[in-house]
Amino acid sequence: MRWIQTLLVCALWLVGVSAQAQWQWLDNSGRKVFSDQPPPSDIPVKNILKQPGNIAPVPAAAAPAQLTPVAAPVAAPAAASPQLVEVDTDLIARKKKAEAEVAFKIKAEADRLAKIKTTNCEKARANQALMDSGVRVSITNTKGEREILDDAARAAEQKKIRAVTEADCS
Repeated sequence: MRWIQTLLVCALWLVGVSAQAQWQWLDNSGRKVFSDQPPPSDIPVKNILKQPGNIAPVPAAAAPAQLTPVAAPVAAPAAASPQLVEVDTDLIARKKKAEAEVAFKIKAEADRLAKIKTTNCEKARANQALMDSGVRVSITNTKGEREILDDAARAAEQKKIRAVTEADCS
């Protein structure tokens, strides 16, 4: 029973060790190196045998052929560009839609404010006509009592009405 536990521990240890060694390369003396860190910059690309992220190892014979021609690296980005154009088109469409929504909200808010301004203007003009008519005007105070405006209070109300008229009726 003890040997089964030992075997299980060893198997789990080997799985853990293999999971951590994501990089594999040949060093300058020809020995295989396993590490979770990328190789030093002095190691040529052809000596990298395994990279993280399930990237296929670079065959030693194929590496120089891939690096020598100039056309090979240029061809790879050209093949990827149509996919980027599709993503950019979708992104541009979403951006335009979002901008249109923002513009609609701004216009709706401007229309709402214009309507409020128009209503305030109409009320101010009606109140100005009432004050100019000379009729006795009464207001209700905070206690709910009715007060008749004297000449000073009437002049103060007319001044307030003129300010509203100038602001909202222009």
